[in-house]
Amino acid sequence: MHKVVKSLFLSGALLALSFGNAFAAEVLKPFVLGYKTNGDMQTIADEVKGKVESAGFEVVGTYSPYDGAIVIAITNDGLKKAAASSDFGGYEAGQRVTVTQVGDEIQVSYSNPVYYANTYRLEDTSGAEAALKSLQTALGNTEAFGTGEKQLSAADLRKYHYMFGMEYFDDPSELASYDSQEEAVAAVEEGLAKGRGGATKVYRIDIPGKDETVFGVALNDSGCSGDEYIMSRVDKAPVRSTAHLPYEILVSDGDVYALYARFRIAISWPNLPMIQSDSGATFFNIMCAPNAIEEALINAAGGEV
Repeated sequence: MHKVVKSLFLSGALLALSFGNAFAAEVLKPFVLGYKTNGDMQTIADEVKGKVESAGFEVVGTYSPYDGAIVIAITNDGLKKAAASSDFGGYEAGQRVTVTQVGDEIQVSYSNPVYYANTYRLEDTSGAEAALKSLQTALGNTEAFGTGEKQLSAADLRKYHYMFGMEYFDDPSELASYDSQEEAVAAVEEGLAKGRGGATKVYRIDIPGKDETVFGVALNDSGCSGDEYIMSRVDKAPVRSTAHLPYEILVSDGDVYALYARFRIAISWPNLPMIQSDSGATFFNIMCAPNAIEEALINAAGGEV
């Protein structure tokens, strides 16, 4: 009898431990610090490009949103396949690797494809999981970061919004509508080429097997919609979240969308307070940004403000 009880107790303990480990494994963060180094930024950025290309990624675009930051946009077949697995999954296709100068050190970081795969509610996350492993091997895995003490699981991300009354993933900005996918893509290409709304193209990725294209968009305005304006007010932690950039425009079946800024920014800083913090980084500091970003992207897409 005692042996049976002991056996049951051990089995229960092991089961509880396995559940605990499974729960711990679900905690996700938006960014990963690969490594820190010193040297010339452009030289390091070129080395990083070589590393991700050797790991099977395609570099689809690069830009410097402000001094001390270089963003390298990447994709691969697995990310494109994952993006095609659900409606509006195209946002997943372009991941970001960044080189950021912080004081005397340079931080090499990247977006976490698994975090965003769940944020974008993808049905198939296997491509994202494989991409994360490849990035960890190519660029290192010093620490995941971006949520502070806030613990977000895959389930949390799939229903995420910052607070009551704010947008979810399926509450996007509707920028413009056209009679065909080809017309919509051409309109966005034209708008970005002309810099309408202060927006220019960083990359374009066509999603295989779907009428869906995602554009990475630099927001160059010096005012509320600008990349530098926003990042200078919210990205103040010791390890920078530069891989939040660039913003995206998604063209799907002739309609043009973007994630609404109160969702798109919050998912990169879910722990950022609304009105007060020791660093001064708060959402209150960028209250003008969501509407300004939407207006800039509507102009870029050829829609009506």
